[in-house]
Amino acid sequence: MQLPSPAKLNLFLHITGRRENGYHDLQTIFQFIDLCDTLEFTLTNDNQVTLTPDIEGVATTDNLIYKAAKLLFPHRKNSTSGIHISLTKQLPMGGGIGGGSSNAATTLLALNTLWECQLSLPELADLGITLGADIPIFVMGFSAFAEGVGEKLQKVEPKTPYYLLLKPDCHVSTGQIFTDKYLTRDTPPIKMSHALELGGHNDCLEIVIKHNPEVEEAYFWLKNHGDAKLTGTGACVFLACESFLEAEKIQQNTPKKWQSWICRGFNTSPTHTALKEWVEQHQN
Repeated sequence: MQLPSPAKLNLFLHITGRRENGYHDLQTIFQFIDLCDTLEFTLTNDNQVTLTPDIEGVATTDNLIYKAAKLLFPHRKNSTSGIHISLTKQLPMGGGIGGGSSNAATTLLALNTLWECQLSLPELADLGITLGADIPIFVMGFSAFAEGVGEKLQKVEPKTPYYLLLKPDCHVSTGQIFTDKYLTRDTPPIKMSHALELGGHNDCLEIVIKHNPEVEEAYFWLKNHGDAKLTGTGACVFLACESFLEAEKIQQNTPKKWQSWICRGFNTSPTHTALKEWVEQHQN
């Protein structure tokens, strides 16, 4: 089984409070984009999880893909089932677009099918959130207005424009941003209808650009072309465009020191679309 593992954008990100355990309450809208990693799953009978290629600086047992697979071990129909997973990486790490979380969710979805675990999507999401707050959105597979730490999801259908996405040459530490004493943590909650009609801002932006001059430069460069936004805690910034041609025109003038992609917004995860097709194929 081969599945795409898409990135996400935070169309806005408000931090409405901080919990005693250090986690933050937030409001955001998640939307998928068609920039994807690819994961290939090959069933084995060796009761093992193997993963290739090695990612520099990340031990296999620390990789979210491996951890997600191990979470499903108790739920396998056949207790000797194993899996070999091959990852083709496209999504930049530390970009705020959810690459690691998406990989973990894709693994949960794939192995739930291949190992015949028969868990529901909410059950998979509950498992996933033990590994990361962004995993449930990728498991559920629909664009959502999210609250709590990102796990309370209400389905929404925002516009699906073309986006120009820029990645400055830096890695933003999420932990550093969320522990900064100057981070805004008291933005008043808004209603979902307000978020869809009027949008919002990203409370992390000011702190991210304070610590990361490369993000500041890319953000203000893109802002010259429209309503540029930061996704998550960065480092990626993005701009919604009226058409592919508009995005392409801006991309052609983008400084070469930044990675850039033109991508399309999607309100259904490409993982779910591909998994549904695979299941239909193999049922016939």
